[in-house]
Amino acid sequence: MAEGSLLMQREQRPVTVGIVYPDHAAEDDYPYAADLLGVALPVAHIYGTDLHAVPELLDLGSPARLAGGVAQLAGRNLDALVWACTSGSFVYGPEGARLQVEQLARAAGDVPTTSTGIAFTEALRALGLSRVAVAASYPRDVAELFVAFLAAGGTEVVSLADAGIDTAAEVGTLPEDAVIEFVACNDRPDAEALVVPDTAMHTLRILPELEKRIGKPVLTANQVTVWHGLQCAGYTVICPDLGSLFEEDADHGAR
Repeated sequence: MAEGSLLMQREQRPVTVGIVYPDHAAEDDYPYAADLLGVALPVAHIYGTDLHAVPELLDLGSPARLAGGVAQLAGRNLDALVWACTSGSFVYGPEGARLQVEQLARAAGDVPTTSTGIAFTEALRALGLSRVAVAASYPRDVAELFVAFLAAGGTEVVSLADAGIDTAAEVGTLPEDAVIEFVACNDRPDAEALVVPDTAMHTLRILPELEKRIGKPVLTANQVTVWHGLQCAGYTVICPDLGSLFEEDADHGAR
């Protein structure tokens, strides 16, 4: 468990946040985080057409597919649940993303539930950040939907870079040095933080290097997924290895 952690265990078991994750790409970020934090992050995979395009993303985040992920986590005694797909949540828009989470919560028996799209807006609020740069792996049209989603939550995106990658599988193969260069090269001086969507991108092991490189907070999809899942479960965890979002002086609204 991370030094200085505020995490407590319930009933002699680790806090358990279920992760519903699309296809296969960077899901190994979750056991890495679980080991650092002393929590359980079981991953349930759902499958659709692996394509960063609006119709396919709407299908991927549909109630029937998400319910299939919940069914795989039956019996895990979840404290919270997260739909771990940024594009598969923000593509529905703010109201649609909230409805998606409500439907997922009902399917899980009213377990506290969130999604990666919503987790980004909550993380920015917790850190008091309102101007960001976005470095997205998606094609431009999908990346612009993420910008609109953040804007609806009160965040100004001062710059948008897109890598134009069509599939999560390809994103998951990006080496660490390529991710670092892509992120670092797309910072802007007037941005208070840099936001990196897409849970298919491996980022957790390189967060300290990313933040050191650009000198400001970096928020990534798998990072905010874990953070907000624990928040929904009623816990705040301090672990600087997972970036500024997990630091002790951040205003997380700890319980």
